[in-house]
Parts: sequence; C-alpha cells; structure tokens
Amino acid sequence: MIGATMTRRMEEATRLTRAGKLHEAMAILQGAVPEARSKETPDNSYRAGNTFEGSCQTIDEEVAVSRSASAESEAHRTREPSAGAAPSSASGHAPQATTGPFPGGDIGLPSAWRDKWRQLRETVVQQPKPARRTSQPAEPGTFTAGCFSNHAGTREYKLYLPSGYHGQALPLVVMLHGCTQDPDDFAAGTTMNRLAEEQLCCVLYPAQPMTANSSKCWNWFKAEDQQREGGEPAILAGMARQVIDAHGLDASRVYVAGLSAGAAMATTLAMTYPDLLAAVGIHSGLPHGVAQSLPDALGAMQGGTGPLGGGGEARTSGWASEVPAIIFHGDRDTTVHPSNADRVAAQYAATRRKDEPARPGMGNARVTVEQGQVANGHDYTRTTHYDAKGEPRLEHWQVHGAGHAWSGGSAHGSYTDPRGPDAAKEMLRFFYSHRQEAHDPS
Repeated sequence: MIGATMTRRMEEATRLTRAGKLHEAMAILQGAVPEARSKETPDNSYRAGNTFEGSCQTIDEEVAVSRSASAESEAHRTREPSAGAAPSSASGHAPQATTGPFPGGDIGLPSAWRDKWRQLRETVVQQPKPARRTSQPAEPGTFTAGCFSNHAGTREYKLYLPSGYHGQALPLVVMLHGCTQDPDDFAAGTTMNRLAEEQLCCVLYPAQPMTANSSKCWNWFKAEDQQREGGEPAILAGMARQVIDAHGLDASRVYVAGLSAGAAMATTLAMTYPDLLAAVGIHSGLPHGVAQSLPDALGAMQGGTGPLGGGGEARTSGWASEVPAIIFHGDRDTTVHPSNADRVAAQYAATRRKDEPARPGMGNARVTVEQGQVANGHDYTRTTHYDAKGEPRLEHWQVHGAGHAWSGGSAHGSYTDPRGPDAAKEMLRFFYSHRQEAHDPS
C-alpha cells in the first residue's frame, strides 16, 4: 500500500511530467517507495483448436443467452506475468529501449517500482527502438502525405487511395498507430494498404508528433483529450470528415482501428463521435475515461492491480457506445493487461443485458464462443455478441500466447506477431458488415 507521502510524490511527478519537466519527475520517483515486489506465475493453460473463417475453421462452439464478454472469456484468461516486459516485436523478442527522455533510465529506482516504471516509460513516456524494418514492395495505389488543422490543433497524416479508386464513394478506415510508431510503420505492420487494395477502401493514418507526446502516443489518458469537440478526438474526427469530403467517400462507412494507445483513442472516438463511426476495432487497448494522469494510466494498464491500481480493481467510467466493436488482445500481454479487453467490451451496447438496451432492438440476444487455431500459429477464442435482430454487434478475440503486438501482422513493421490470427483482415470483414444507420438508405 502506498502511504500519503508516496501519493503526494506521484501527484507531483504527474504535474511535472505534464509541465514537460521529465527529469524532475523521474528524480521524485527514484526515491518514491520502499522495496517490495509481488510475483505471479502465468497460467499456461488454454484450449487448442483448428482454424476458421478461411484461415480459421470452427472446431467448438458454445451458445449462451445474455452472457457478458467478461464471463465468456474468464475461463480462458491467463494471468499476466510480472510487469515490465516490453511490447513484443515481430521476432517475438522485446525491442531494445533507447535512453529516451530520462538519461540513466531507472537507475536508482527502488526495485518495487523498477518494472512498473519501465512499463510506464516504454508505453506512455519513453521511446523504444522499433523492430528492424525490411524492404517491402509498394502497393499499386497512392500513399500521400497531408496535414489537417482545426480549432483543436494540427496533425499530419498519410492517406492510401487504392488503384481501383476512381472517385466513387468508398469506405474509409482510420488507423491509429501505437506509441513510437508512425503511419508508414503502422501501415507496413498491419498490411492494411494491401487489404485496402484487395477490398477497395481508403485508409487514413493520422500521425501523432513528438511535440504532442514524447513517445508519439495518442493522449488517451488526458482529460482534455477525452471529449467531443475538443482535444485529439476533435482533430481526428475533423480530419476524417475533411478527407471524406475531399475525396467523395462514403460517410456511412467510416471505421476506426488502433493499437495500444491508438486503440484506447479509437474507443474514445467511439464514445465521443458515435455519429461518425459505423464500427471500431480495438487491438490491445484500454477503456475510455479510466485514466486522467500518468499514474492513472499505469494503474489501468496493469489491469487495476498493484500500488497504482486503486485497490485491486480498475476504475470504471459511465461511458457507453452503441458503435459495433471488434476487439483483439493477447492473453500474455504484459504491457496492457488482458483484462482490459473485457472492460473495453463492457463499454459497448452489445454486452448489455437483453432487457436493458439503450434503444429497442439493440440489446444482446445471443452469444457464441468459438475455439480455433491458426496453422502453425496461435490458438484463440472468439466471442461474438448478437443483438436482438441477430446481427453481430461485438467480437472479442482472445489470442492465446500472444503479447503486446498486432496479431497476424507483418515483420516489415514494429510490434507485430505474424502468427495470427489476422487482425486486419478480420477487422475489415467485421467493418464491412456495418453501416452508419443515420446514412443507411434502407
């Protein structure tokens, strides 16, 4: 338990970090807490199966009525190994960390906090070295740079227009990269441009600059970036609308997906701009509104456990969205605890009880659970929630044995796990089955 002195030090460190005084913040944390560390032994058990959905074949299915995503996946969740591991790279090894904004790293930090500070530093503050990129063939479409500005700020972006685009109203997929990444890296790792070429959609990659966050993380944990018509949500929504207008895209088929901090911001967009999005994809992300500071962020990333976790359970929020969602999370993620996937799912309408829908016909009527395995890759559990009309509103993919990396991604980009299942392909499949109702001509 952290005493009053520790609490005051964390508050002061957060204030200094926000003020850009990172060295002073680290100095405070280095003398912060007495030495103590808990150890957890990961549970290596999970159910295996074959693949379905083309690359994945269903081998086992359970049908339940009005069961939550949390209840469905609890039996298969593995416990998080000791905190502090860096995100997984394409090779399955943790990438090396640079010195970052704190010379000397965590030298002098009490052992009880060393792992936790490394986790926070790598995911929220420090810039780790991405996995080595290799050359890749260019897609036949155009991948151009642009810049958007409005009252909330300015961000650059990259936009992929497939070769089959000739001015028709195509869907738009907005891709939000993770910490330390950029649009080119994220496009290479997710292979979304290749899929866009095959399935005809445009892909927008907003870029988070180091001037906004020293590790290029989207600021999902700041209160000013968690609201409609303000902060980063307003910038991203405005950017998407400008691209739609400029290229004559289909405003009823706008989707957003993200990894880690980008996934957390994707959920924030689903909460604050549900009228813009037809569906959302969250990979290794966190719920909206559960953090408003760096200590809050670390507590949420730990799944609500540990000194910063608020007494063993993560903070919840009153936010909810009716935007259909597809969620991916590795059950060996030591950067963002796998329990966050259930907390994200709980913020979407599909997980409400059948007798408590936000609107008629939107309640949960049926839940299916499928076990599968990618050939020479990971086992997984896919939980699908259907609404009262029988339409899938939420999919939760728990990838067994996977860490903090884009599932099924390419080694051409950082923080990917090529052993699948293919998150980008599955997200597009899910996206294409949904359309923004306000624009649905039917």
